[in-house]
Amino acid sequence: MRLLIIEDNQDLCSELADFLEFQGDTIDTATDGITGLHLAVVNEYDAIILDLTLPGMDGLEVCRRLRQDAGNWVPVLMLTARDTLDDRLSGFERGADDYLVKPFSLKELKYRLNALARRTTGLHQQSMLTVGDLELAPETREVRRDGKTIELTAIEFQILELLMRQSPRVVSRQHLEYSIWGDTPPDGEALRVHIHHLRHAIDKPFSSPLLHTVRGVGYQLKPGNAIPS
Repeated sequence: MRLLIIEDNQDLCSELADFLEFQGDTIDTATDGITGLHLAVVNEYDAIILDLTLPGMDGLEVCRRLRQDAGNWVPVLMLTARDTLDDRLSGFERGADDYLVKPFSLKELKYRLNALARRTTGLHQQSMLTVGDLELAPETREVRRDGKTIELTAIEFQILELLMRQSPRVVSRQHLEYSIWGDTPPDGEALRVHIHHLRHAIDKPFSSPLLHTVRGVGYQLKPGNAIPS
């Protein structure tokens, strides 16, 4: 994989680069947010490791600009020493796909990077998925509703693809969490935040909802009303 590490602690940055290069990855590094954002925009990466606290521009702003201004949806794994729910949710709000709290295991870091890369390149079926006026092309990773292109993060895309493949069946929270994060989900709020962003993207601009919450069970993608809970 080609990876970008944006981390201002030079010792940690070097440690991460050495470890990942030993695993066979190609690494670029930046020690401030402005340089990191520039590299992320002008190059193509399989994933970005992004520290939350950076000089020049913090990780939240880097992630926001990468998503909103540059329209770049490369998977972002955010590193933070702030082990609070609000900080983690702030990262997801800005477009991060996953996070690790310092200190962390290098093996877990590699595991999460591999998982993010698989979600992006994926072993997807090539046929177009359709639910109502919503279309998803697994091969090109394009999403459209009523002919309008919708931009999603890697995890939002994965959630939507899974819901579309299962539609109109209800998919449990547990199944979604396991499909996305395996045996190591971040916390109970992460899925809710991604669902909120997904609903905002695919439903809010349109006249009728497709993504429904089935209380006490999970989520369902279908035209019309949800199955009663």
